[in-house]
Amino acid sequence: MKELLLSNGKTIPSLAYGTWLIKNEDAGKCVEIALRNGYRHIDTAQAYGNEVGVGEGIRASGLPREEIYITTKVLAEIKNYKKAKASIDESLKKLGVDYIDLILIHCPQPWILFRGPKKFYKENVEVWKALEEAYKEGKVKAIGVSNFLVKDLQNIIDHCEIKPMVNQILLHVREVPVDVVKYCIENNIVVESYSPIAHGRALDDKKIQLMADKYGVSVPQLCIKFTLQLDTVSIPKASKEEHIISNTKLDFEIKEEDMIELMKLNSVDYGQDALWPVFNKRRNHE
Repeated sequence: MKELLLSNGKTIPSLAYGTWLIKNEDAGKCVEIALRNGYRHIDTAQAYGNEVGVGEGIRASGLPREEIYITTKVLAEIKNYKKAKASIDESLKKLGVDYIDLILIHCPQPWILFRGPKKFYKENVEVWKALEEAYKEGKVKAIGVSNFLVKDLQNIIDHCEIKPMVNQILLHVREVPVDVVKYCIENNIVVESYSPIAHGRALDDKKIQLMADKYGVSVPQLCIKFTLQLDTVSIPKASKEEHIISNTKLDFEIKEEDMIELMKLNSVDYGQDALWPVFNKRRNHE
């Protein structure tokens, strides 16, 4: 499995098993299945309520701890240093591990105020200080954010010591936030793509289906591969064993002209020539 390089010199597996909406009592079995079938990166969050189950699945897999990359996220509603610090310790306890590979601020605003006028710049700096402290103490090996826009990222960079190493965002064929991704590339921040199958809506898209048919793959496989070829970490979520396994069968390459065609499906019109070069830049320099 390909790995991407973080700004701190550590690497992160580019395919992650997402556990959003998986109940705690089911998470252990699902995570064990994922790990048994090649996943080495498990993505969870305090908000998912399944960190205990995720930890059980990790232990049940029998794999050495150092072979498994664990990501979790601080509750979006936590917006001060003290609560953030306590929540990190609580996540370590629930997961049953000595360290977490990556921890993120789940959202720049509490979900009830998501993308509203209040930006919580000062509060996010407080939370970030708690993440920086945990990173320096070795409790976490990398720190980052999720759902952050350019101004949210710039706020952290301007007022904190350590730059975010990751920004996990909604990114799929029909929604590619080029401005955010371009900023991340320019600032050496790895982008992670959650819901790469567009919350399942891609399954009903005839254009995506035609492209998948061209490559002899499923729509989910095409969508996951699309995000991987943008040099992002892809985080598909599945609960059925056959889907968990199918999402790892990605031994094909989408041609550049087809990547551009898929880019044109983006819900925001950036212009057909503005998209692929942004993501292809890093690939051409490797």
